[in-house]
Amino acid sequence: MPARPRIFADRADGGRCLADELFRTWVDPLVLGLARGGVPVAAVVARRLGAGLDVAVARKIGAPRRREYGVGAVTADGPAIYDEAALHALELTAARMVRTEARERAEARRRLARYRIGRPPAVLAGRDVILVDDGLATGVTATAALRDVRAAGPRTLVFATPVAAPGVADRIRAEADDVVCVAEPPGFRAVGQWYADFRQTSDADVLALLTAARGTPD
Repeated sequence: MPARPRIFADRADGGRCLADELFRTWVDPLVLGLARGGVPVAAVVARRLGAGLDVAVARKIGAPRRREYGVGAVTADGPAIYDEAALHALELTAARMVRTEARERAEARRRLARYRIGRPPAVLAGRDVILVDDGLATGVTATAALRDVRAAGPRTLVFATPVAAPGVADRIRAEADDVVCVAEPPGFRAVGQWYADFRQTSDADVLALLTAARGTPD
């Protein structure tokens, strides 16, 4: 009988399992949690690896009247990216999404400002950077975030997540030097189904984790 797919107790458990896959030699490592749900995972990874912790923000661009259905993603400053297949399926164009794109970019900027509380962003140039999220469903948000980080000139860039939809991790390999995923279970419908506790991560949770990590050099 095949083994049951892994279900993580919570994001911290996912972070512990992910950290086990990331033990290697790193050069001045920095772990970036993709806000908001990736930050609790990233905090555990950073502690386990003895790395600095900071935050990355990318916002999903939802379809009209179906905001939960992501057709693209945008960061605070980088160009928006779109899933051309999703746009085609819904008979949309990127031009029609300009207002939604602007709204999500503004929200990304708001969140970054709130999380950093006036502190400058961590220096990424020349460092090994690990971008962490709690799961990978379509890859569009991860792609936007990876391109944004890549533009800052890291020495190497790794995307890491506890769980991904089958095949999606392979689709983002062109955006990172390595992609690390603990499980790609069949029957994947949503990230939350693979966590026993998948309660929403709040801005307060993100701030608390970043504040706790400030003792670690970044």
